[in-house]
Amino acid sequence: MVGMSKGSAAEDAVSELYRSCYARLVGVVALAAQSRVDGEECVQEAFLKLLGRWDHVSRLESPEIWVRTVAFRLLSNRRRKARNAVRALLRHGPAPAEPEPSADRVDVAHALRRLSLGQRQVVVMHHLLGLGVEEIAGALQIAPGTVKSRLSRGRAVLAELLPQEASHA
Repeated sequence: MVGMSKGSAAEDAVSELYRSCYARLVGVVALAAQSRVDGEECVQEAFLKLLGRWDHVSRLESPEIWVRTVAFRLLSNRRRKARNAVRALLRHGPAPAEPEPSADRVDVAHALRRLSLGQRQVVVMHHLLGLGVEEIAGALQIAPGTVKSRLSRGRAVLAELLPQEASHA
């Protein structure tokens, strides 16, 4: 735990507090949130904050009250952020609709999935970003020869999977 040595009395005290009040706190916060998931997330985050502040919180009359208060503040912050997001959406309108991808684009996306991750990375960086072999090698921290090999193998797989028109695009 943050700031606590393993097996320490502080760690034991936090573990005991967690065992004794976690379910109760989740129930209370979930009722206020009208969502079990939100209740669990807020209480879990409050316990995470507790770990870094245990020296202070352990001296309070009721550490459980501190955790509950933090969980309710987190819930309020979530709700405020959600309201602000809705207001921004209403103010600016929805994002422009993306056009449906063309059949060629779908074919390329499916073909790329057939490549290994290494091959896919170098093919995308070279053909879509326009990076050279040396730039790709530097970005991925691999040898230029490895870039060339992956690029060659990736192109070979794509040539088998894509119609000729799409493979020359």
